[in-house]
Amino acid sequence: MSKVLSTARLNWAAPGAANQVPGGVFHSDLPHGPPLSLQMWLLPLSVPLLGLLALLARQRGILAAGRGALNRVLRWARGPACPRRTHAFVFSQCTHGRADSVLETFDLYAETHHTLELGRVRGVELDEVVVRVAPLRVLELGLGCGYSAVRTLRLLPPGGRLLAVEADPLSAELGEELVLVAGFKHHQFEVLTCSSAEAIAGLRRPLHGDQGEEEGGLDLVLMDHDPQHYLPDLRALEGWGLLRPGGCLVLMVFRGHDSVVRQEVLEHVGSRPQSYSSSVRSGRGDLMEVQYREETISLMSSGDVIG
Repeated sequence: MSKVLSTARLNWAAPGAANQVPGGVFHSDLPHGPPLSLQMWLLPLSVPLLGLLALLARQRGILAAGRGALNRVLRWARGPACPRRTHAFVFSQCTHGRADSVLETFDLYAETHHTLELGRVRGVELDEVVVRVAPLRVLELGLGCGYSAVRTLRLLPPGGRLLAVEADPLSAELGEELVLVAGFKHHQFEVLTCSSAEAIAGLRRPLHGDQGEEEGGLDLVLMDHDPQHYLPDLRALEGWGLLRPGGCLVLMVFRGHDSVVRQEVLEHVGSRPQSYSSSVRSGRGDLMEVQYREETISLMSSGDVIG
């Protein structure tokens, strides 16, 4: 936008010219609006017009609600989530090489089909976490069809890398292909087909290598696999020294009936006050954040503080 302002804009409030228009005529000398008789005619005509506008607005709301109900019926009719169907839809409908198109197609599919992917609401919260943390080393436990991996990879800083773990061989294969479809290369991510426990046990040497303890370790861990493994895997990550001493964020995804697991995590946090903080936040996306420090770990979830 040009930095030069027009003379008219600069002089619009000049003294003595506030009400003046070209030709020396003042606004007070000009007629204001339609004549009174016309206004009297327009007033009764405007009442049904306002009613019509209100009806249209209401119908739009009804249509939106009906569309939402129809989508729920379609999801129910089409049965449980199916990685093959998810992959086939996204692969055939998205624009290859464009991560945003892949994500939009995932979201479109989720409107009328059950899916195990993170979803738009949780995905936006994941975006905020990745931008805030700017991680160089990310571990994802539970690749699925690759939705959260694509969201994460597109926001990593230069040199950032993601290691995804998926126990189901079919999901691992399909998810890896969709990550490649989104435009990412194998030097940016790797997929391991094994259990989370096996992956964690085998990670110590590749992460630390010759860098030493202070520079090695994970910056971000996303847990979106079996919730029953969240706490054991967190303990294993701590025990193997895989969380970066300078700070690592562990993000746990909870869906519906995972309150028991959430409570177990909170009890683990409460039992180690020297390492964990008890401040908890809860967001719409049901994402719990566990912030690790060498001596202090704080537990949060995005949203308002609730305790």
